[in-house]
Amino acid sequence: MRHRRDHRKLSRTAAHRRALLRNLVTALFQYERIETTVAKAKEARRLGERLITFAKRGDLAARRHVARFVTRPEVTQKLFTTIAPWYAERAGGYTRILRIGRRLGDAGETAYLELVKSAQQKEQERKEREAAEAAKAGKEAKAAPKAGKGTKPAKGEVEAEEKPRRGRKREEGPGPTTPAKKKPRRSVTTGS
Repeated sequence: MRHRRDHRKLSRTAAHRRALLRNLVTALFQYERIETTVAKAKEARRLGERLITFAKRGDLAARRHVARFVTRPEVTQKLFTTIAPWYAERAGGYTRILRIGRRLGDAGETAYLELVKSAQQKEQERKEREAAEAAKAGKEAKAAPKAGKGTKPAKGEVEAEEKPRRGRKREEGPGPTTPAKKKPRRSVTTGS
């Protein structure tokens, strides 16, 4: 019977387990999707959803409580300013576990643990990503030097692009003058 057994030990000491779960939950809030084993995902989900509920409260005590568990201050800031407002109207179920198969090597069952997002959030994220890519492409276009018609790069520049040098410089001149010595053949004698 499992009376009052409320968590998985994950084959770790208490301190190691706490550190592991803190890192998993911090990564979940930072990247919004992580890949881990199913058992670790189930444990991290419990803690992650509690922290989101605290972040929805938004008061100073909740911020201090979350900051004690999440390992990076910038992730705590993201949790309170970005992630918690996503779930203002939602009463729970902020994360989802998607099983993805068994891991090569030890055949551990792996899964994605991710934050649940609405269609509006996904659309907004897509627009932000496209805007960032467009801005990046614009910066690269301005930074790249424009070669006019009829201008040729110097001879040294072309050679440098075609043949990159690797390793040490070889010295000019003939190679070694002494040929490699051959080992004498051993004759096999048979007894008669």
